Amino acid sequence: MNLQQTLRQIAANEDLNFLLTNRIPRYALTLAMGWFSRIRQPLVCRASIAVWKIFTDLDLSDASKTRFDSLHDCFTRELEPGARVLEMDPGVLTSPSDGIVGECGNVDNGRVFQAKGMGYTLAELLCSSEDAAAFADGVYVTLRLTSAMYHRFHAPHDIHVHRVNYISGDTWNVNPIALKRVERLFCRNERAVIHTALTGGGYPLLLVPVAAILVASIRLRFVNVLLHLRYRGPNRIDCTATAAKGAELGWFEHGSTIVVLAPKGFSLCEGVQPGLRVCMGSALMALPPPALALPAAPACHGSFTNTG
Repeated sequence: MNLQQTLRQIAANEDLNFLLTNRIPRYALTLAMGWFSRIRQPLVCRASIAVWKIFTDLDLSDASKTRFDSLHDCFTRELEPGARVLEMDPGVLTSPSDGIVGECGNVDNGRVFQAKGMGYTLAELLCSSEDAAAFADGVYVTLRLTSAMYHRFHAPHDIHVHRVNYISGDTWNVNPIALKRVERLFCRNERAVIHTALTGGGYPLLLVPVAAILVASIRLRFVNVLLHLRYRGPNRIDCTATAAKGAELGWFEHGSTIVVLAPKGFSLCEGVQPGLRVCMGSALMALPPPALALPAAPACHGSFTNTG
């Protein structure tokens, strides 16, 4: 066993992993990492990426550039054209990001799971019983982004974006080890609730990017603010924009989680189950039959181009 394998094996120990990534000053470490990752010094950048590769399977072969100005520049890298295949079937909702499917399935009277036996309510996640009501019997998928993955997220269909609710919170790790130990973890962490509606059919759709330790910053293309631990409001940000399927919506500063919520009538695509590794643009959910379509959402202003 070489040094890299030994270090990865040590890091995989559940008790040690939880201790090192949670039983520490999470807020201070996250702010410090935000500062460190933006140091624009070639030697610091290269050394940081080298250490990163020791603990993860970081693959930069599909990045749009090979040289990075800082660790942050590498974290938030863009992809070269054609690196992801976008499922264009209008009856399919695609994955907004690369990720590993966590818990998924039908919402049970407003309740979902973060891990086996560890549930939480949509009202807690969204901080609104009213917003949660539209998805009380809907469908959800949790997508976990590891630190080595592509960190940008995209529109899963042609959508109108009309509101963002920013919810400040903690920065617990969101890996499977923490999800089994920290109750209601997604409801504790910093997150943004992106309210959208499909341009065809009018179905409401929520994307909930959840931040984590080292990654308490979320950037959205359609609002001119950086959502992070020091953001002081407003918590409700109304906006009017449209995004084509596959268009970039924003990015994390590091790996984290996105919860996708669709209303009753949607269903998981074949093969979507916990542990499945997906890419941005791959099939995630099937839309309801046309006969169940809702009235079309009102037109919005502003747009994003398809970058899938």
